[in-house]
Amino acid sequence: MNYETLIVEREGDVGLVKINRPDRLNALNFRILEELTSALKDVSQEDAIKVVIITGEGKAFVAGADIAEMRDMDSLEARTFSRQGQRVLDRIESMEKPVIAAINGFALGGGCELAMACDIRLASDQATLGQPEVNLGVIPGFAGTQRLARLIGEARAKELIFTGEIIDAQTACSYGLVNKVVPADGLLDEAMTLARKIATKGPLAVSFAKAVIHRGLQVDQGSGTALETDAFALCFASGQAREGMTAFLEKRKPEWGKSKTRDS
Repeated sequence: MNYETLIVEREGDVGLVKINRPDRLNALNFRILEELTSALKDVSQEDAIKVVIITGEGKAFVAGADIAEMRDMDSLEARTFSRQGQRVLDRIESMEKPVIAAINGFALGGGCELAMACDIRLASDQATLGQPEVNLGVIPGFAGTQRLARLIGEARAKELIFTGEIIDAQTACSYGLVNKVVPADGLLDEAMTLARKIATKGPLAVSFAKAVIHRGLQVDQGSGTALETDAFALCFASGQAREGMTAFLEKRKPEWGKSKTRDS
């Protein structure tokens, strides 16, 4: 599929989704959200893709939502925009495949929210992050108030959101907002290396781990451990546990595509 605001490519078993609106610092608008919905569906359904990387074209990851488009919205239009953005980011968070954010530059407002919906965040040493919406008289609308507090704690989230402060990548890393900071010219290579490493692991195991971690954070620990037990057992039902363990014992690399259940 051809996209107006995205570049979508596949490099082996890694899917690359690049926000491509550099003249507007990749600011999110209705069009990008619609195309992201389609792109995420496409990469989810492509069996050859095991891991997805999201990044931005130019000097921004995503500098925020499109202020020119938002300025004249009425309350109903603003609600629609917020819900659409939340649906797209929820799709990233709930996607079976791991998603890595390669934060190449500004990740502000909606851009920070997009990054937080990803499973792992790698940041360029030139990146900046923040939720500066209060400077515009609004609050984060793509679940930033919820994900930021869960990632870095209530107190720090309140400070960043109340002040609209923008922080550098190293500070973001110290807060736990990003996993790692790397030199700008090596960011995509680092993301690809990580993605390819994950892609060699048991695909169902990675998918189940993602789902259990995500769902477990929404419930009490006892309920979370019950989810873990169910997913652990399903790994054996799939046949991938048998293949992985057999490969380990035979000192070879597992062939996940050839795994079979015990009864097959």
